[in-house]
Amino acid sequence: MIKEFLKSFQILTLSEIENFDTVLIKRTLKKGDFFINEGKLSKEVAFINSGILRSFFTPESGEEITYCITFPGSLMAAYSAFITGLPTVENIQAVADSELLIIQKKEVDKLLETSPNWIKFFKIIAEQQYLELEKRLFLFQKEKAKKRYADLLENQPGYIQQIPLQYLASYLGITPRHLSRLRREIHL
Repeated sequence: MIKEFLKSFQILTLSEIENFDTVLIKRTLKKGDFFINEGKLSKEVAFINSGILRSFFTPESGEEITYCITFPGSLMAAYSAFITGLPTVENIQAVADSELLIIQKKEVDKLLETSPNWIKFFKIIAEQQYLELEKRLFLFQKEKAKKRYADLLENQPGYIQQIPLQYLASYLGITPRHLSRLRREIHL
């Protein structure tokens, strides 16, 4: 799956893709295991081969806020901490049993030195992350929860049932009770 993901950008040579494959480390997470915890340094990027990860933080109220859910075929990192080298303010946790392909930051840095193709690739990844964040922000500000849920259902129908209700509700910015009502309305 990772090779197809890399090929889809039509930037990297087959040799560069094969090279990339040699530096990956396979890691499995059981449901509930953490990829990274708040306060740790982010020195890895994961490609989600299977499973689902959620990013969340815990404000002073103590109630976890899920702000990102990531599905198979995507990259995941505590991105701002990865870039800045500062400890992360988020947690990334497996919502379902997951298989990750990990690349260490030092390996990413080496790739960036070897070819301008890698610079282009990571630039596009950064741009996509920004666009995804902006889309989520606009969706959250502009649309009602029902539309946000319907969009998620349309884009990730096979995975929605694997996400615990409280995480999904938090991600949508509503209570679990409100989400239950939305589900009944949509699935009538």
